[in-house]
Parts: sequence; C-alpha cells; structure tokens
Amino acid sequence: MTTRARDHGLVPAPGRTGPHNAITDVPGVLVGHTTILRPPAIHSGVTAIVPEGIGPDSTVAAGLHVGNGYGKLIGSTQLAELGVLESPIVLTSTLSAFRAADALVTWMLAQPAHSAVVSFNPFVGECNDGFLSDGRSRPVGEADVLAAIGEAAGGPVAEGSVGAGTGTGALGYKAGIGTASRLVDLPGGEVTLGVLVQANFGGTLRVGGVTAGHAELGLADPNAPEAGSCMIIAATDAPLDARQLTRLARRLVFGLGRTGADYSHGSGDYGVAFSTASGAAPSDQGLSPLFAAALDAVEESVLNSLVAARTTVGFQGRTLPGIPVDRLRALVLR
Repeated sequence: MTTRARDHGLVPAPGRTGPHNAITDVPGVLVGHTTILRPPAIHSGVTAIVPEGIGPDSTVAAGLHVGNGYGKLIGSTQLAELGVLESPIVLTSTLSAFRAADALVTWMLAQPAHSAVVSFNPFVGECNDGFLSDGRSRPVGEADVLAAIGEAAGGPVAEGSVGAGTGTGALGYKAGIGTASRLVDLPGGEVTLGVLVQANFGGTLRVGGVTAGHAELGLADPNAPEAGSCMIIAATDAPLDARQLTRLARRLVFGLGRTGADYSHGSGDYGVAFSTASGAAPSDQGLSPLFAAALDAVEESVLNSLVAARTTVGFQGRTLPGIPVDRLRALVLR
C-alpha cells in the first residue's frame, strides 16, 4: 500500500482534510490517469481533472497565475480573459500537449449536448519529462487522453509515478502526481479546497524548514536537471469569482517556495484555480484562511508526490532516486 507524507509525520501544517485528502474531496471534481510505460525509453502519461458537467455551455469560474511562463499552457489566454474554464484540465508531457488539446476537441465534439458548438477552448498543461522519457517520440495519443477523461472518478487519487507524473521529478528526486485537501472555515461556512500537482521542478527539498538534499540524506547527486516546471491545480466549493480565483492561483505558486523550489529560468510554474459553486462571492477580507490553506495543501501535495514515487531508471539510463523516507523522517524529527 502506498503511504503518504502525513503517515510519516512529514506534513508541517497538517490541518483538517476532506475524507480522501485529495482534490476529489471537492464535490463534483473527478480525476483520471492514463500511464504509458515502455521502459526504459518511455515514462509518460496523462492526468485529467474533470469538473462534472463541464463544457462550453456549462463553464466554471476560474483564475490563472503564471509564476514563470516557460511552458506550454494551451487555452490560458481565453481563461485569463473570460475567467471561465469550459473543458477538463489535461496534464501531460511537453511535446504531447498539442495532441492532447486536439483530443480534448474530439471529446467535446462527441458530446451530444454540444452538437451545436462551433468554438471550444481546450485547456492543457505540461511538464517536461524528457530526463526520464523520450519526449521526441510523443507517446501520448488521442485514445490515452480520452481514456483519462472517461475513467475520471471521485475518491482516492493515485499519486507518484502515475499519469502525467510518470516521468517527472522534483527537487532532485523522483516525484510525480500529488494531491491534498483542506477544510476551511470562511464567514459563510465551511468550504473545501483541493489541490493537485504535477511536480517537476528544481531546487533543494525543505521539509518544515529542514534542508533535505542529497547530501543530507546520504545520496549521490543524480545530476538531475534543475529546470522542469510544475502545474498546480486547485478546486474549491467556495463561490469565488474569477478575480478571487486568480488571487488564489497566485498562492498556489507561492506555496512551492515552502518545499524549496528555486523558480529557475527553465521552470514553468503555473497555478490554476476553479470553483464548482455558484452564488454571491464572499468578501475579500474573509479569504485569508483559504489562502493559508492553499499554501499548506500545495506543500503537502508536493511531499505526497515524492513519498509515493520510487527510483526510476529511464531514457538513456538516466536515473532519479526515490526519496528514502525513513532517512527523511529521521532527519526532520532530529
């Protein structure tokens, strides 16, 4: 059974979580993965985050923050302009992003409810998994994207080397997909915030302020790339408007700093936040607890992505080590 960061006492701000401690704790949010493994050359895949009923005639309010724009975020300009999301969010590898966007259009055209639609904004993010996977082969096809969307479900979310996280690494270790949630008290009542990360960025790991690089954990330097990117998706059932969701999306990127991210030149760091709720937006003055929860959930999501992943030997023999959890726990507790 895969363990998670809080199972080892590695979550600095545990907080209150939903039943699965995942983005799917937000009602109406589903997640699906397609994992593509043809070792040693191919370690890639697709992760889809699907708000139930999403489509061009059934949008949700959304916001976007670009921490560093070194990446391919298809559909971002229209989302930023109109403040709405009208497609599932698909995450994949860099050179497969364009095929994934075309597959999303195929998905939309096949929906009976959308038979009259002539314009559609597919939303696709990516991370470069080229250290462990042959990105030039563009292994992701339409069927892989449609499978991830079609199999999206609520409940527990697989983490680590799965879906779009199959070939990614962060902070010098094998990482991948991670998720977490928080229950937050706002003036209007309790809401849920869920976060999912596709972790693939450089820096030196910190847990609760403790530096946990390769030297501290007794590992050889794997010469992993410092660049890579991170896609961070947040969902909430708080009825935030697009402007407030943009403010929330900023905190997602800020949260990476707690884990030791260095926001390097080649790291495309993006935060996307959407709301499944309708109704009057809350006052800005009451949003601070939600912002704090976003920082905590991003931190835990990254840690979950690391704890769930395992050492991987990939393309051209390149290797990313899985984090030695027992050593990490001993270091942090000491």
